[in-house]
Amino acid sequence: MNSVTLRTLTGDALKAALDDLAMLRITVFREWPYLYEGDLDYERRYLSKFAASDGAVIIGAFDGDRLVGAATGAPLIDHFDDFAEPFQKAGLLPEHYFYFGESVLLADYRGQGIGVRFFTEREVAARRNGFDRVVFCGVIRPDDHPSRSANYVPLDGFWRNRGYRPMPGMICEFSWRDIGDAHETPKPMQFWTRELS
Repeated sequence: MNSVTLRTLTGDALKAALDDLAMLRITVFREWPYLYEGDLDYERRYLSKFAASDGAVIIGAFDGDRLVGAATGAPLIDHFDDFAEPFQKAGLLPEHYFYFGESVLLADYRGQGIGVRFFTEREVAARRNGFDRVVFCGVIRPDDHPSRSANYVPLDGFWRNRGYRPMPGMICEFSWRDIGDAHETPKPMQFWTRELS
């Protein structure tokens, strides 16, 4: 990790990093369990919504000038309605939550503590934006899915060690195109949360 530095990007710096973030998402989310058949048009639509939020932040992991990993966050209310809908149905106010989006890191840089730093720095950003509750969601795939990697280790333990817990019954659906598919299909996404002290 000696060669990697983390920088918090907002405003113009955040917007300048969006295409690099898009390429990271396309690369990392091809892996199980997302199986994302990414393209820049989809990415630009998705990330433009995120970037329009005044509270948006990218925690960028840089090896020199190269973005090798990134984690994002923004107020939940500024994301797609798909993410806020389960909160509204449960009688919870989406505007009370800061949403952690993707956390993507190239394979060569994993296992060096960068993922932990991504969570820590996004929690700092949440507090700075006035939030004490944070959420994120992870895709739900069946255990017998034919593309499941035999050596895949779920991230649940990592998330629990950071103090996060799944929110019972809080599932949204979000659509993207799986590898080899011609069209986008909805995927169930489980919300996790933590109250910041």
